[in-house]
Amino acid sequence: MALSKKPVTGMKDILPEEMLIRDYVQGVIKDTYRSFGFTPIETPCMENIANLTSKQGGENEKLIFKVLKRGEKLDLEHAQSESDVVDFGMRYDLTVPLVRYYSNNANNLPSPFKALQMGNVWRADRPQRGRYRQFMQCDIDILGEPSNLAEIELILATTTTLGRIGFKNFEIRINDRRILKAMAAYSGFPEESFELVCIILDKMDKIGIDGVAEELRQEGFAPDAVEKYLALFPLAQADGTDAESNGCTGVAKLCEALVNAGVLEDEVKANLMEIIDSVEASRAAEFRMVFDPTLVRGMGYYTGTIFEIAMPEFGGSCGGGGRYDKMVGRFTGNDVPACGFSIGFERIILLLMESGFTVPAQPEKTAYLIEKGYPADKLQEVIAKAQAQRAEGKQVLVVRMNKNKKFQKEKLTAEGYEEIIEFFK
Repeated sequence: MALSKKPVTGMKDILPEEMLIRDYVQGVIKDTYRSFGFTPIETPCMENIANLTSKQGGENEKLIFKVLKRGEKLDLEHAQSESDVVDFGMRYDLTVPLVRYYSNNANNLPSPFKALQMGNVWRADRPQRGRYRQFMQCDIDILGEPSNLAEIELILATTTTLGRIGFKNFEIRINDRRILKAMAAYSGFPEESFELVCIILDKMDKIGIDGVAEELRQEGFAPDAVEKYLALFPLAQADGTDAESNGCTGVAKLCEALVNAGVLEDEVKANLMEIIDSVEASRAAEFRMVFDPTLVRGMGYYTGTIFEIAMPEFGGSCGGGGRYDKMVGRFTGNDVPACGFSIGFERIILLLMESGFTVPAQPEKTAYLIEKGYPADKLQEVIAKAQAQRAEGKQVLVVRMNKNKKFQKEKLTAEGYEEIIEFFK
């Protein structure tokens, strides 16, 4: 039986044209993040299964690629549960590995610690446009900074990066998990149902406000509570329609109602308004800050501010993040303030490919075509010439001449080789 030439479902081969763009974008990301003081780190692709199934990863914990025990430790005959055969898992994001890394190395790291991490992650998800089972994530995180300076720096670093890549007119949508809980409490939902209410709210962009209302009623919540809950959202609607608004109007209106009801501390409103104002005053790219009370973010570890990148070209999220102040404590017993932002790298690349993006300022590309049987002493001279040009920063390809030279030259021209030099014996 012939072996399959296709990659595994949900994973893909990356051709040279895309790889060129990926390398360029990674370079911009790293250079920009370093200019903000972030330090590159690397963590293993696998983690202990207990770390990955600690009920902090939300729905992603259902999508883990689990790794069987190895050698004599794998005893399928006597296994009675999954824990008897599985001990590791492929990481589904970079945050859990980062927190483990920090917990293990905190004594050797500065405080606050600004981490930059880029690497593949794996999720047994249903593949679709811009979503794969193996994909690159690009994260920046700040651990040890309790103030909203962390959020401000993360948003500025990320938006500056997107601007340098060439994106504009996107949105940074922002909310706070404490506001979500306060909205549920204000409306009269039972405290033990707050998470379910948020899960239903998270579907707003797909089913609309009427769909959210219907699902809440189907769950058995009191009609008065549902009606009171839905009446909160119009308070923040000005931000979505007013092009001049910087987001603070909606924050103030909604939070005022929640503060007056005694379900939210006034500092939450002040915190969000300061983040929005500071970012707007210092931004280096063209984008809008938008307060979005329907923004939930699915990860179970978020404790405060949450944010997301919305791009009209994609029609969905192209990255996001938030504050997760309780996660380090799961490893060490002592909570450490932490906040992170992740760029949706694969979706960014998809948009660039679809727009016909070309990498700027590429080095001059020259191809040497050498006929078969070319003398060895002359070949050494050609290679030496190529080495000299490479030392000058030029890109030089040295290859044998094919029988179909015309087709070979057409392919090289399509790949961007401006000069093609032939060497005959």
